[in-house]
Amino acid sequence: MASMITLTMSAVPEHLRGALSRWLLEVTPQMYVGTVSAKVRDQLWDAIVACIEEGVAVMVYPAANEQGFELRTAGQHRRNPIDFDGLTLVGFSLRDSEFGKETANLV
Repeated sequence: MASMITLTMSAVPEHLRGALSRWLLEVTPQMYVGTVSAKVRDQLWDAIVACIEEGVAVMVYPAANEQGFELRTAGQHRRNPIDFDGLTLVGFSLRDSEFGKETANLV
């Protein structure tokens, strides 16, 4: 069964944006929405992960859980999904410029 997905990206190659526009509608620069099957969603995500380079991508789609959605992230970013007793929270990594370390905090 098809379901709606939302995909946001930044700093990704132009060819990736063009490929995604075949399946999804680019409603604002680098934000896509569309209704696709789970198989197509997974194939699109695999393509994104394979060629994201220095960019960042986040995909949100419906799921049968308490929140009603799941999310996936790819690329080098400061926010990471964390499973907390079945709920997805977002961890925010702060970069300690003095020591070059990263620490994770919940936002």
